[in-house]
Amino acid sequence: MPYSQLVLPRGRRRTSRFARGIRAISRDTSALFKEFRQPLLIFLFILFVGGFLYRELMFRAGEDVVPPYIDMPYIMLALMVLETPISLPDEPYLIVFWYVLPVLAVYIIGRGAADFVRLFFNRNDRRDAWEEAVASTYRNHIIVLGAGHVGLRVTRTLVEMGFDVVVVDQSVNDEKKAQLGGLNVPTIPGDGRQSAILEKAGLRDAQCLVVCTSNELVNLETVMRARDMNPNIRIVARSWDTQFANQLKRFMGVNAVLSASELAAPVFAGMAVGIEITQTLVINGEEFSMIRVTVEPQSFLDGETIQQLQIKNGMDIVLHGRGDSINVHPDGETVVRAGDTLVIFARHNKITDIAGRNRRK
Repeated sequence: MPYSQLVLPRGRRRTSRFARGIRAISRDTSALFKEFRQPLLIFLFILFVGGFLYRELMFRAGEDVVPPYIDMPYIMLALMVLETPISLPDEPYLIVFWYVLPVLAVYIIGRGAADFVRLFFNRNDRRDAWEEAVASTYRNHIIVLGAGHVGLRVTRTLVEMGFDVVVVDQSVNDEKKAQLGGLNVPTIPGDGRQSAILEKAGLRDAQCLVVCTSNELVNLETVMRARDMNPNIRIVARSWDTQFANQLKRFMGVNAVLSASELAAPVFAGMAVGIEITQTLVINGEEFSMIRVTVEPQSFLDGETIQQLQIKNGMDIVLHGRGDSINVHPDGETVVRAGDTLVIFARHNKITDIAGRNRRK
C-alpha cells in the first residue's frame, strides 16, 4: 500500500511578498549587471572620471566659467549625445573630448548598455531570468518537478495549503505559465535531472521535492540527483509500477512513492459497490483508511446505535448524515437507519470488511 505522511510547514515564517519582491529585484539586477558589466563600467567611468578630468583641464586652461563637479556627469552625457551644454573650447586637448565621446557612446550602445536599460525596466522580456531571481529568494519551500495535469493539481493544492512552491518543467506552454503565474508560482524551465536546474529551484534550501512526471526514468534520475545534492531533503515520487515504487523507497531513500495503480485500485473497487475509500495511511506499521457509505436496508449497520457499532466493529464513525442534516462526531445514542450516510475511520482490513457486509442483507 502507498505510504503517506502529512507535512506541516516548518515555522510558517513566510517572507512577505513585498520583501521577497525587493530581494528578487536586487538579485535580478545583479545578474543583469554582470551580463552587461563592461559597457556599463565604461559608461560610468566616462561620466565621473572623464567629467572630473575634463573640469581639471578646463581649470588649467584658465577658462572663465568652470562648471561645478556635480554638473560634470551631465555635461559628459550631453557631449556623448551630441549636445552642447557649454561653449566650444579653444584648447585642442579639450576639443578631443567633443569628438571622442560620441564615438565612445556608439561603442557603449553597441555593447548592450541600451539593452540593459530596456531590460531593467521591462523584465517581461527576460521572464525566465526574473523567475529564477524570485525562486532564489525562497527558503523552506517545495519543488514540484513536472507541470502536467498531476503537477499542476499538486501545485495548486500546496499553494492553497499555504506553502511556497517552485515548479520545474522542461517545456511549459503559455497556458500553463498563465496558470502558474496566477498562483504566484515561479517556473524554472529545464531538465530536472541537471544539477544546475535544481540549484536554480533552490533544492539545497527546500524542504521537499515532489517528482511527478509520467516518465519513470526521469523520475529515477531526478531522485538520484536530488538525493546526492541534498541528503536530508524529503522526496515524494510518482510511479506507475508498484515494485519499482518499493525499490525507490528501499534503495533511494524516497520518503513516499505513490503508485498510480495502488492509488486507483481502492477508488475503482469502492465505486463498483457504491462507496468511497480514501488512500491508505500507514501509522506505526498499521494501515488505516476512511470510507463513506450509504447504509443499505437490513445491513448490519441498519438499526444499531453509533456507540454499539463502534464498540462491536472496532471503528470510529466520524460523521453521520441524514437528509440535509450532517453531524460531525455524532452522539453515541444516535440510531443509524437505512439511507443514512456514514464516514468511518478504521484499519484498512476492517474498512473492506465493513464495505462488504453493508452490501450483504
